[in-house]
Amino acid sequence: MSRSLLLTIAIILVLLYLWCGNLTAQTLSDQVREFLRNRIETAGYPAKIFLGEEIIYTSKVLPNFYHNRTFRPAWSNDSGPLNSVVTMLSIVREANSEGLDSNDYHLVKLEDTLKMLQENESTGKPLNPRILVDLDLLLTDAFLMYGSHLLAGKVNPETIDSEWFANRRKLDLAQVLETALQSDRIEESIKSLLPPQKGYERLKQALAFYKDIAADGGWLSVPEGIKMQVGYRGERVLFLRNRLSKTKDLSYSPNADSDLFDKVLEKAVLNFQRRHGLNADGIVGALTLAALNVPVENRINQIELNMERWRWLPNDLGKRYVLVNIADYTLDVVEDDKSLITMRVVVGKNYRRTPVFSGEITYLVLNPHWNIPKNIAIEDFLPLIQKNYRYLSAQNIKVFDGWGVSTKEIDPGTVDWLKVKPETFNYIFRQAPGPLNPLGRIKFIFPNKFNVYLHDTPQRELFQETERTFSSGCIRIQKPVALAEYLLKDDPAWTREEILAEINKGIERTIDITEKINIHLLYWTAWADKEGTVHFRNDVYNRDMRLIEALREKPYTSSLNR
Repeated sequence: MSRSLLLTIAIILVLLYLWCGNLTAQTLSDQVREFLRNRIETAGYPAKIFLGEEIIYTSKVLPNFYHNRTFRPAWSNDSGPLNSVVTMLSIVREANSEGLDSNDYHLVKLEDTLKMLQENESTGKPLNPRILVDLDLLLTDAFLMYGSHLLAGKVNPETIDSEWFANRRKLDLAQVLETALQSDRIEESIKSLLPPQKGYERLKQALAFYKDIAADGGWLSVPEGIKMQVGYRGERVLFLRNRLSKTKDLSYSPNADSDLFDKVLEKAVLNFQRRHGLNADGIVGALTLAALNVPVENRINQIELNMERWRWLPNDLGKRYVLVNIADYTLDVVEDDKSLITMRVVVGKNYRRTPVFSGEITYLVLNPHWNIPKNIAIEDFLPLIQKNYRYLSAQNIKVFDGWGVSTKEIDPGTVDWLKVKPETFNYIFRQAPGPLNPLGRIKFIFPNKFNVYLHDTPQRELFQETERTFSSGCIRIQKPVALAEYLLKDDPAWTREEILAEINKGIERTIDITEKINIHLLYWTAWADKEGTVHFRNDVYNRDMRLIEALREKPYTSSLNR
């Protein structure tokens, strides 16, 4: 063997000795730190980190979190995993109680990784720093991902519905985690990210109740047949009693085993119908039977997806605000968490759906003109005018040619309406105040990109319908004068009598609202009221299915960077 080769081997042996000695001198935390740094620095940007088949989702926030810590491990020290590991694992296991999926936050991988560490410890083997690195990455990703879902929802609603504009909450979750680790308050930090409104907590309790029903086997379907009402007798009544008992609509009955439909059972049916937005007549007809036979799993899905909708809302809806639940066809004026005024509303047809967003009511208009939107003028009015152009004058509608400063009123009789096509339509229709005007006596404006507002209507009979999807997107309200009186209550000049007197003049007048008020147009198909009663509504716009499908998908790696 040549002397040069021997010298090379000697140098290598010395370097190996020095490297091994340095490794031995490192503490466990130092080793974990080095492996963490290496994993993250070689992961690229945005980071692509895989632990077997498990992917780290927070591909941008997680690397920054560790950079700021100079790669110090967050969940272990020289002695091994910290107590916070058990806390975080317990939090992940409980994610299902929030209507989310624990498996989205590495539950199985976390449990397996921790088990490996415990098995090593039980056999007296030294803790493997590489396994501690995996544990650290998994727990940090779980905290950041779960925290983001509690804070702003798992799903971005605007990606599945263009008519949904969310006011989602934002926080620096990496800083939230750092603070939680330093103060050893992991559980408290996670809880602080939950929606603070009582409505969310009540819906969470409803979820637990319906999951208990599911765990107990759910409920039996009530067999098809003729209508059931007081006096009806038959085996189907026994199924009905069982079904209503499951959801505590029927909490007590002296004739629990009777096949007779009695007054006690009628009361239970009425309660069920009210909870489900049905015509409350105490009779089990086709619609009531269909609602009774919706599987409990569907109701659980419905609750979970509406909990997600709560997570899209801002922390504070306002000390006082107007809330419209589109799916329930109702409007509530809320002040200090109490409903002061409740009324029925009419919302958009399925092909002109009322959008979901929040705004601020800034003014109202008495005896408003209706500046007919172009799409409605073309789609609804043009075909009628082409049959009879006098339709315009009969409806007290004036026609203007051109747009902006060049707009001028024209005689509709001078236009050959049969030649007017949608693509060449260049007119403005404006309907004067009066009994024919669909805006009625008052409209309430909250500026928005959808050009949607609240307004009165001359079609009062529509409020008697159970399902009220008749408008072109705006919201017709049952008690416009009561709402105007409330909004103007700080101005002594505008009493109810003064408002009515001004309306009777028939002249358009704009009135600014001194203390502007938030308005939230929401779409809840499940909620729980202050008494804990759970309500369900039909998904009139078919929005629920798309949301539940999105909730069941795996998270995106960009979830924290939306």
